Amino acid sequence: MLRIWRATLNSRNGLSFALRSEQAVREEVVAFLLALPLAYLVGATPMRSVELVCAVVLVLVVELLNTAIEKLADRLTTEHDLQIGRVKDLGSAAVGVALLMAGSFWLFAIAERLGLL
Repeated sequence: MLRIWRATLNSRNGLSFALRSEQAVREEVVAFLLALPLAYLVGATPMRSVELVCAVVLVLVVELLNTAIEKLADRLTTEHDLQIGRVKDLGSAAVGVALLMAGSFWLFAIAERLGLL
């Protein structure tokens, strides 16, 4: 039980640090807060609403991992390094793919709600 408590504190500390240090994380938390009520208006079924919220949460998860990669890379060296730059680009690409996926889920759900599908 103590291990679970410590893991919970570590998670809270990590999220708190990310919120303080990364604008993208703050924006995605706002998107999540907006998605909560909007998903129930847009989703044609309760399950579709849950899927829409989960898509936004996935973007936040990928952004947190990307932030961790960037912070670690910056800790390794402050000098420009081609390989580290590529690693950072890969993390950024992962966020981009997650955003495209979430956006397509939302567009599909809106089209479904409007009876276009």
